[in-house]
Amino acid sequence: MKLSFQQKFQRRLTLAAVASLTVAGFLTPVAAFANDVLTIAASPVPHAEILEFIKPQLAKEGVDLKVKVFTDYIQPAVQVNEKHLDGNFFLHQPYLNEFKKSHSNDIEVPVAKVHVEPFAAYSSKYKKVADIPNGATVAIPNDPSNSGRALLLLARQGLLTLKDPTNISATKKDIVANPKNLKFKELEAATLPRVLNQVDLALINTNYAIEAKLNPVKDSLFIEDANSPYANLLVAREDNKDSPAFKKLVAALHSPEVKKFIEEKYKGAVVPAF
Repeated sequence: MKLSFQQKFQRRLTLAAVASLTVAGFLTPVAAFANDVLTIAASPVPHAEILEFIKPQLAKEGVDLKVKVFTDYIQPAVQVNEKHLDGNFFLHQPYLNEFKKSHSNDIEVPVAKVHVEPFAAYSSKYKKVADIPNGATVAIPNDPSNSGRALLLLARQGLLTLKDPTNISATKKDIVANPKNLKFKELEAATLPRVLNQVDLALINTNYAIEAKLNPVKDSLFIEDANSPYANLLVAREDNKDSPAFKKLVAALHSPEVKKFIEEKYKGAVVPAF
């Protein structure tokens, strides 16, 4: 039977409609199960390790967590501030406060405290504080928040006296007594483990100490206690801090499973803050 032009046209429309419905039928389940993607900047240890631990659970909840590892303290904050990343997990509140001072358009917002990494002092030459000699060279981080943290810890050991022993933003100008005439070398935090054998004492952030196979509990000369105000934070951008995906991420980081993971893996070198 020969079809008229109108019949042929109608038939094509019908076939196109069926094809469209078929494609939609195949695509609908994919769309229904599409994951929310969160890309979070993190220091390698312990931050990225903790995030990797919760990735499978978040995947089950529809969140595709991507962890972007940085080895410095500058770029993770900058990348979030410029909206290249959704958030970061590496800094504490004093560091964020200092960062905001130099970035007036900063859009980072802390959404959860996760853990404390007790800051510690290490020496490859001396086993006791009393053994530290006059004129000793002490390496400390060069970023303002962590250099102040180092000076506070030294003051608690009686190695120096600060104008205000509670000022977390203390600088070398705030030292009012230095009985051992300590000489300070301010270096990028990530480099401190590498210069340990070149100085008498180095105050090292725990994440970098762990990476260098130093155990803050066993290997340090002295260490902060768990009441430190330097809890490490999960940080989001202002525009996504209340998103369902971020809420799921916070819940996962505050789970009993993560608390157990931190306690068992780091054995006191990292302490849960929730």
